[in-house]
Amino acid sequence: MNYLLVKHLHVSAATLSIIFFVVRAWWSVTNSARLQWRAVKVLPHIVDTVLLVCGVILTVMLGGLRPWIVAKLIALVLYIVVGTVAIKRGKTAFTRGVAALVAIAIFFYIVGVALAHNPMSWLS
Repeated sequence: MNYLLVKHLHVSAATLSIIFFVVRAWWSVTNSARLQWRAVKVLPHIVDTVLLVCGVILTVMLGGLRPWIVAKLIALVLYIVVGTVAIKRGKTAFTRGVAALVAIAIFFYIVGVALAHNPMSWLS
């Protein structure tokens, strides 16, 4: 498999993933009925599956788990948990909004780790 192709697919999926998240989080905060659309429920899962599969392939291509990849995985789990509060589990619009901002911050931490290949992310 071509590393650059997989990397570009991973980055493209990550970009689509955060766009879908921000839109869905906004709709959650504003109590939009659009959250119930079938495409809104299905498309993000397809994109996120592509993102994860590419991530696994890239990890194997790079020779396995490295500290910065482990940092990305831990942050990914936090992103998912906080993201579910932002879109589904938050009881109030305020809670969902704060969770969305925290999830976005976690996402950009992950991007920083990916770019720096360092768990210190943007601080390295």
